[in-house]
Amino acid sequence: MNLAEAKALGLKFPERKRVGRGVGSGLGKTSGRGHKGAKARSGWSRRIGWEGGQMPLYRRLPKRGFNNKNFEKVYTVVNVSDLDAFDAGAVVDLQAVLAKGLTSKEKHSDLFKVLGDGEVTKAVTVKVDAITQTARAKIERAGGQVQMIERRPRRPKFVAKDGTKRTPGTPRRR
Repeated sequence: MNLAEAKALGLKFPERKRVGRGVGSGLGKTSGRGHKGAKARSGWSRRIGWEGGQMPLYRRLPKRGFNNKNFEKVYTVVNVSDLDAFDAGAVVDLQAVLAKGLTSKEKHSDLFKVLGDGEVTKAVTVKVDAITQTARAKIERAGGQVQMIERRPRRPKFVAKDGTKRTPGTPRRR
């Protein structure tokens, strides 16, 4: 259908096809479905990636690469301006922020970060995993403190779990 036909008819929707009403209608016998096969049957619908039983492209190609997104650090974030909701001298950590309802916990995250947007007028002690330089400066200017939460130290490279050093390329002693 083109625009001229739509204007000429003055109808909102085209007339529906009445299939299976005899040869003279032009849509009799097979009702516009062609001859036999799955597409001619009722209930058939094509799955995405289906290639008629042939091994689909997404299975023919090898799996390659690595995705660091699985190991991404996700922080629950709050701005400095939100810290004014707490009383002066209060200790602000992730649980306190969630209890106040200032933010909701990010998915799969136990990390807390403060950003530097806005101003803070009350002196509060903030326990965080990460903080921006501007946020730290604003909190300390207001008389507050920033306490960084200690992270578990990671083993240095080429050091076994028992503490012995290994050089790369040499087999482990059993």
